[in-house]
Amino acid sequence: MLRITDTIVLQDWELTESFMRASGPGGQNVNKVSSAVELRFEAARSPALTPAVKSRLKRLAGRRWTKDGAIILQCDETRSQQRNRDLVRERLAELIRQALVAPKRRIATKPTRGSVRRRLDAKRQRSDVKATRGKIDPD
Repeated sequence: MLRITDTIVLQDWELTESFMRASGPGGQNVNKVSSAVELRFEAARSPALTPAVKSRLKRLAGRRWTKDGAIILQCDETRSQQRNRDLVRERLAELIRQALVAPKRRIATKPTRGSVRRRLDAKRQRSDVKATRGKIDPD
């Protein structure tokens, strides 16, 4: 069970962890111990998330979202398997917390009359400068 907020808790069946050997530093330990963690979260089937949160989560997850609606996160930063498990679970929780925040709706506004006038005056001045350019008649 993974607690995201006070109201959202992910059940064990929604999360699947698999372990593999990590790359990078660690000496012979790298060749012996499966310390890297791959966490799979069945986001599309999760009853804890609303459809709006799922769509925002899909956009935030990007390439980590699979065709069947799961999010796959990997971690092999530390030599400890337990620490990698904690890190990847915290990343998932943070990703879901970001998806919970609904973006503010943008209110369309008209430009002020003064700003329109200033823009058109600047365009007119620039047009006059360009119109006076050209070849000078020797006559």
